Amino acid sequence: MRQLTEEETKTLFSKLKLILGDNIRHLIDRPDEDYVFRLQENKVYYMSKGVLDLCQLIGREELFSAGICFGNFTKSGKFKIHITALPYLAKYTKYKVWVKPGGEQVFLYGNHVLKTHVARMTEGVPQYEGVVVFSMNDVPLGFGVAARSTEQSLKLQPHDIVVFNHSDLGAYIRTVEEKQADY
Repeated sequence: MRQLTEEETKTLFSKLKLILGDNIRHLIDRPDEDYVFRLQENKVYYMSKGVLDLCQLIGREELFSAGICFGNFTKSGKFKIHITALPYLAKYTKYKVWVKPGGEQVFLYGNHVLKTHVARMTEGVPQYEGVVVFSMNDVPLGFGVAARSTEQSLKLQPHDIVVFNHSDLGAYIRTVEEKQADY
């Protein structure tokens, strides 16, 4: 595992800032322990300094992963956030969208959130800002980008898109099924 370069750090934080806004500081300035981001084979892991110290006792080839995988860098240098980062995104996000029980399954199948599925939405969500999608029981289901602002979404037709789906909890099951179909 190695530290991120300055360019990689800027790319990571610009992507996280899309969803977390100014709350991104809560990931680094934690009261319990110091946390860091480290890179291993194009994947970015978020871990405490204690876990990092333990990782240094293991050789690079033997270490598969450590901490929480926040995402990976693509070959073109862009950063893609993984669904494994959802607990932290849900905890520190600035903007939230709650979907009705009927819309949960539709979202978990990889579809966008439509106006008919929205139960409520944080006030003041700007257009194209990152949001975390929750069930009515406050269970985080995934994250995406607001297709419309809060004010615009009030005037939409029932089948217009409110949130573009970037990742959801159903993504893991869909990728496992795809891999099994390849065999």
